[in-house]
Amino acid sequence: MRQRNFNIVAHLRLHRDPLSSEAGGTLIETALSISLLMIMLFAVIEVSLALYSYHFISNAACEATRYAIVRGSTWGTECDSESTGYAAGGCTANQADIQTYVQSIELPGIDSSNLTVTPTWATTPGASSCSTCNSAGDVVQVEVDYSFPFSVPFLPKRTFSMSSTSEMVISQ
Repeated sequence: MRQRNFNIVAHLRLHRDPLSSEAGGTLIETALSISLLMIMLFAVIEVSLALYSYHFISNAACEATRYAIVRGSTWGTECDSESTGYAAGGCTANQADIQTYVQSIELPGIDSSNLTVTPTWATTPGASSCSTCNSAGDVVQVEVDYSFPFSVPFLPKRTFSMSSTSEMVISQ
């Protein structure tokens, strides 16, 4: 009789409910862990690209301001598209030239079509802008805006606006 009870218990152990079994649990845990790890990895990469982009737009604002301060009203004539363009030697800086200059700075990972450049000229720092304040001693301020596309797998895509402003006194 004892032998028979043992066989019934062994038989019940072999045919118990498959949902209460732990077989395959490790596979599911590994898949979830790897998915979470990959999301975190891509998020770190995207944040690094965002910091790189912010560094670029900060540098672009400074470069555009430097471009404008050496091309004041005493520098020469305005650039035209028929000559050598924004890099011409005798050009005074205007809004279109500064925009073209910033968009010509090409760096990997930066979409220049997402850049907006807004230069303003004033007689003193913090004063209201004017169109004729492009003389030596006046102030030029350049603001560069960039729309950064933030994209991480399994998360909704977002766009972050970044902005940097630089201001300097016109030297020529």
